[in-house]
Amino acid sequence: MSGIEAVTFKRRLVGENIWLERATQAARLAELPVFGLKPEVLRSEDAVGQAMLEELEAVARAKKGDIVVIILGGRGAQALHRKLGQRASSGDSEGLIARLRLFTQDALAPMRMNNSFSFVRDFERLLGEDFFRLAKSFTSMRTDAADLEVELGGYVEQLEAAGSVDICFLGHGPEPGGASHLAYIRPGSGATVSDVAGIIPISPTLLEHHLTKFKAGGIVPPPEDEQECRRASHILTIGPAVILGSDRIVQSVVDADTAPAKKISYRRVMDAEIASDAEARARQLDENPGLWIRLHPNVRSLVLPTLL
Repeated sequence: MSGIEAVTFKRRLVGENIWLERATQAARLAELPVFGLKPEVLRSEDAVGQAMLEELEAVARAKKGDIVVIILGGRGAQALHRKLGQRASSGDSEGLIARLRLFTQDALAPMRMNNSFSFVRDFERLLGEDFFRLAKSFTSMRTDAADLEVELGGYVEQLEAAGSVDICFLGHGPEPGGASHLAYIRPGSGATVSDVAGIIPISPTLLEHHLTKFKAGGIVPPPEDEQECRRASHILTIGPAVILGSDRIVQSVVDADTAPAKKISYRRVMDAEIASDAEARARQLDENPGLWIRLHPNVRSLVLPTLL
């Protein structure tokens, strides 16, 4: 895009994990302030979706032009997506959808884009054709690319070129031992504050979590789709630099009934004392990546009573 300085990335290998790091950024993890996580308990999943929609409407009132959003896959944002789909079907009279530049945040790969367990397929089902016709843009991580690393590099270049992310919608995923992931940043994957995106080997636990949340969300997949999904070997994900660089984070956790491990992992993120020493903090964040949200100053965490 004209007028925007090109951003270059360095490739960094941590074990089997590949990270794309901002080449010009010299972030100092220990200097980042730590904030509390204060859950906002709402009565229903529909109420969470309405609150998320109101966040978009607030941005639309506060600024002109495009609204850059990192969209959330899986159960956490399904109510929002249904509401956006309904708005699109009725014509989007206020022009909100027409201003949205949407980016996905994670994906399992390699996998056909039309697999039932693909986030994009779920977005299509919930948002509907009218939404995609009206939206300013929708950019997804392609999971059927011949070279996933080249594909991810092109994806983050498009995300950076879009400008500041107005809202990053996030969920909260459980991991063994009470740890957690944000987007699909896994424990032990070596993510740092400068990483914009990564390619991570998939774990059996995370794969089962992915399958479970899609089935709980209402899909009835053909057997061949689940078989292909179970053959996925890697995860594409945004990194901590994108999360921390977003203007606002809106987290939604609505499925503790079907993913009860979240009751423990969310509480652990809430209660953790984050180290001030640089090495200790880096180790703590790598062991429990859900803690990255505690380093952002503008977070709204929407949950249901079942979580707490």
